[in-house]
Amino acid sequence: MPRFIAAGNWKMNTTLPEAKALALAIPKALNGPPPSHVETIICPPYISLAVVRDALRGSGIVVGAQNAHWEQKGAFTGEVSPSMLKDLCEYVIVGHSERRHVMGESDDTINRKVKAVYAAGLKPILCVGETLEQRQRDGAEGVVRRQLESGLNGVRDISELVIAYEPVWAIGTGVAATPDTVREITSGAIRAEIAKLHGSDIADEVPVLYGGSANPDNASGFLKEPSIQGTLIGGASLNAEQFAKIVRLTAEIKGGSVK
Repeated sequence: MPRFIAAGNWKMNTTLPEAKALALAIPKALNGPPPSHVETIICPPYISLAVVRDALRGSGIVVGAQNAHWEQKGAFTGEVSPSMLKDLCEYVIVGHSERRHVMGESDDTINRKVKAVYAAGLKPILCVGETLEQRQRDGAEGVVRRQLESGLNGVRDISELVIAYEPVWAIGTGVAATPDTVREITSGAIRAEIAKLHGSDIADEVPVLYGGSANPDNASGFLKEPSIQGTLIGGASLNAEQFAKIVRLTAEIKGGSVK
C-alpha cells in the first residue's frame, strides 16, 4: 500500500528554544499522535535535531535532517555525515532546490548523497523540480526525469525512497503550482521514470510529495490528486496549527480516521 506523508522542512529557522517549543506545540495542535496512516515528519536544522527528537519522543512524529554529506567521515570542515545523523533521525532531504540552485549541488553530488544516506540506514527524500525557464521551454518533464535517473544511478533498492516534486518557481514565492500542473509531472514524468528504472510495481509504491508554497488553503487541491501521497511543507510547517491542519487534511483526503 502507498505511504501517505506530511513532512515539514523548517529550513534555516528556529533557535534551540524556538525549535523545542514548536516541536512540543505540534502534537498539542494535533490533539495527540497523528493518524496512523499518515507518516508525519519534522526536519529541523542540524543543531536542533536532538532537541526536537527528544521533544517528539512518544508523539508518533518522526524526525528528518535537511541535508547530509556524501562521505561518512573525514576532513570536511562544517559538514555533517549520514552516520552522524542515524541516531538522531530517520529521514534526510536530498537535492532540495535550494541545495541545487543556491548552493550549486550537481546531479552527481546528489546521487552520492542518496547512496550515502542509504548506506547509513536512513531514508532519503529526493527532491526534483524544474526552474521557470526550463518549464517555459517545455523542458519540465525532461529535467525531472534526468534528475531522477541521475539521483538514483546505481541505487538498486528504493523501497524506502520518498520523492518530492518541488517546482523551483513555486518555492518560497507564495505562488504554488496548480494541481493540473503538478499532475503532469507526478503522474507522468516521475512515475514513468521510476517504472523505467525499477519497474511499474515499485513505481506505484514510491510516495510522491508536492512541495512549493503549499499551505492549509491550497493543500487539499494537491492531496486530492491520486498521484500525490503527501506534501513537503516549508513556511507553513513553522506554525503548529497550520502544519497540524495539513496533517489532518492528508488523513481525511487519503482515507482513515481524523481527530
